[in-house]
Amino acid sequence: MKNIQAYIKQNEKRFIDELFEMIRIPSISSLSEHKDDMLKCAKCWQKNLIAAGADKAEIMATDGNPVVYGEKIIDKKLPTVLVYGHYDVMPVDPIDEWKSQPFEPEIRDGKIYARGADDDKGQSFIHAKAFELMVKTNTLPCNVKFMIEGEEEIGSQSLTKWCAKNKKLLQADVILLSDTSMIDKDIPSITCGLRGLAYLEVEVKSANRDLHSGLYGGAVANPINVLSKMIASLTDSKGRVKIKEFYKDVIKLTDSERKELNKSPFNLKQYKQALDIVDICGEEGYTTIERTGIRPSLDVCGIWGGYTGEGAKTVIPSTAHAKISMRLVPNQKHQKIAELFEKHFKSIAPKCVKVKVTNLHGGQGYISPTDSPAYKAASKALQDVYGKKPIPVRSGGSIPIISTFEEILGIKSIMMGFGLSSDAIHSPNENFPVFNFLKGIETVPLFYKYFAELLKS
Repeated sequence: MKNIQAYIKQNEKRFIDELFEMIRIPSISSLSEHKDDMLKCAKCWQKNLIAAGADKAEIMATDGNPVVYGEKIIDKKLPTVLVYGHYDVMPVDPIDEWKSQPFEPEIRDGKIYARGADDDKGQSFIHAKAFELMVKTNTLPCNVKFMIEGEEEIGSQSLTKWCAKNKKLLQADVILLSDTSMIDKDIPSITCGLRGLAYLEVEVKSANRDLHSGLYGGAVANPINVLSKMIASLTDSKGRVKIKEFYKDVIKLTDSERKELNKSPFNLKQYKQALDIVDICGEEGYTTIERTGIRPSLDVCGIWGGYTGEGAKTVIPSTAHAKISMRLVPNQKHQKIAELFEKHFKSIAPKCVKVKVTNLHGGQGYISPTDSPAYKAASKALQDVYGKKPIPVRSGGSIPIISTFEEILGIKSIMMGFGLSSDAIHSPNENFPVFNFLKGIETVPLFYKYFAELLKS
């Protein structure tokens, strides 16, 4: 433990400088103008893995953005850990809300502020530096493989096919990733459940062009008005989704299971203060922890149409659009939910408009066992570093590819995240505490140590 801490202290500045180099690359996977940046970021990862001590690191083509694959095989008889991460990031809008440039990282109040600081450049870089530490100090007890992709923020659209094609290459005993969070900076946790996702775009169309709101107002359907009413009808006053059969496959937890889940530390007053909200809302009959962990939800992630520029332009728009996200729980199939949504949404549309629904991407929910050697190793490593036994939690977020890993590769994943809920991932002013970054580097080598010991015993 002291050797680990000494190495981190000696190399702390360099670690952060190298992370900043990667963060400065605007690798936004959802915007086509950043296609060259995706390759540039992949090359940066390749360079870092080689420098850290990988036997090889290569950029491998997919149908979309490339995957960076690296490995160090010290003994084929030893266990193998497959590290997963992603180098793509979310768009930065609204840019005016950033207090500093999103791709010019800076440290304020002990936190790294930049897009990708947490999700997932900062967190995945923890594993690169922990790997370097073990190689350079000759303490690596396992074989290591890295799989760093560039499409996680758009549903890992090409990774399923790539994994199936490279199944033999990716053989491992466990997949390790840090793309989740912990309860608090001094309350470690391990994510043992994720919600799935169905993400769609809808279009409501009326006339063949924008119309003068005086000449046509009251006589021709306004797509924004219609879309607003349709969206409002998707949930009821109790916060339940009104799509037929939406809840059919939802697993209901027993009272004892719900009681256990709610033992996780949660302060409602602090929660509201942190978000600057007057009150919470959601599905009636469930706590906030349950609403985000074991219950599905439906949200509008974006809505647009008509004139939104400066001043007035009196038009009835020809079209209106919205992007809709449905977070799903285990047993809900994202393809089925997408089909149910499309059928329902078209059925509630009035005859005066035409409706189009496009399924953008989706993924299954995931449950990880808490009695596996990998979970026990992660728990022991976190307890050594933080002095507290980590709490298993179910996250409201989604990592669509995790369930695919189990389906295609037959490998379970351990989600040992070091981010915080206050890190504002996907939002302006995303940040990652330097403390968490360094503690992650301290923790990961201990996971390898205990995992190798548990599999040997």
